[in-house]
Amino acid sequence: MRDNIFKKEILDYASKLDAVTNAYGKIVKSASAIVEEHDNSSTIYLITYASNIIKSTESTKDLKRLANALKDSIMKFYGYYYILESQDKRVENDNDTRSLDELLGDLNKLIGLEGVKAKVSDLIAFQTVQILREKQGLHSQKRTMHLAFTGNPGTGKTTVARIIGRIYKQIGLLSKGHFIEVSRTDLIAGYQGQTALKVKKVIDEAKGGVLFIDEAYSITENDHSDSYGRECLTELTKALEDYRNDLIVIVAGYTEPMNHFFASNPGLKSRFNTFIEFPDYSAEELLSIFVKLCEENDYHLADNVEECLRDIFQKLVTGKKENFSNARLVRNIYDDATMNLARRVVKLKNPSRDDLSLIICEDFDNIGSERNDENTINLINNQAKGN
Repeated sequence: MRDNIFKKEILDYASKLDAVTNAYGKIVKSASAIVEEHDNSSTIYLITYASNIIKSTESTKDLKRLANALKDSIMKFYGYYYILESQDKRVENDNDTRSLDELLGDLNKLIGLEGVKAKVSDLIAFQTVQILREKQGLHSQKRTMHLAFTGNPGTGKTTVARIIGRIYKQIGLLSKGHFIEVSRTDLIAGYQGQTALKVKKVIDEAKGGVLFIDEAYSITENDHSDSYGRECLTELTKALEDYRNDLIVIVAGYTEPMNHFFASNPGLKSRFNTFIEFPDYSAEELLSIFVKLCEENDYHLADNVEECLRDIFQKLVTGKKENFSNARLVRNIYDDATMNLARRVVKLKNPSRDDLSLIICEDFDNIGSERNDENTINLINNQAKGN
């Protein structure tokens, strides 16, 4: 599905309202949950919050206008979403005009992931040569295209899956190259016999492109009692074989649960012959991701901030625990820092362009407090104070 054009509008109004009402990130957090997850409780909270401001006799005209703008942007966001939902999913691909060289360039420009890029490049080379051999009347190996991605969150699995779909379309392996992402709730119904129909519907939508199943092990999370999960797996395994020439199924998730998932389903594992491990990012790579986020959104760092962040990321990597969140952690730190910048700058009478875009060490104070991320809070606060 195409990106919702009202995402940025919601986030912009939420950021401004959060700053002027001293909501300490709660409004921005709710807005992010709406645009990323369509979270119902967050939607109700923000609509109610904005409505109360509009109705209040103590609210200024400017505050009411801002609250009304946020409320309207949420309404437009959901309206546009349901319009897109009703349209053919192939529209997404009609707008993607990138050439093979451009797609390969996008893959190679991803930060880190050198081993992943090498393995994907090998896959592309192999499949390309098989197509050329077939055109010359030579025997070509009918190697399955289905893939398994393992690793912690925030390591680029979804991004790489999207690129693979478009590349395979360009070299002639897929007829459409579109991308559909699903989870357990999209595949499993609440009644016996309905799950197979639900899976078939998803498969029909994904034909000609990529079906990406995140946290695939959740399909059979209850090994002995989950008959719906087994029904889903039976139908999925059949589709892997039946549509292997014009469908790529990519299953992804944490390494250990994925290993268990395949170990307990040998029939399923035989349909996948390419397993790609996505490693955690290094401290330097996390810093590069942060800098890239800033550049993409017209922020820049004060002279002493980059070195401060380098040390923070090194400590976070050294002390990381299981299921380290990688780029998601960077995004959280970035979101908190830009929110702190907004709180700081909104107090200025006539902020300059530089005021509006320069991130300073002070903007890292109390980062992680909204998420109760004590490890991040302590590391950043100590570093900011020069400890």
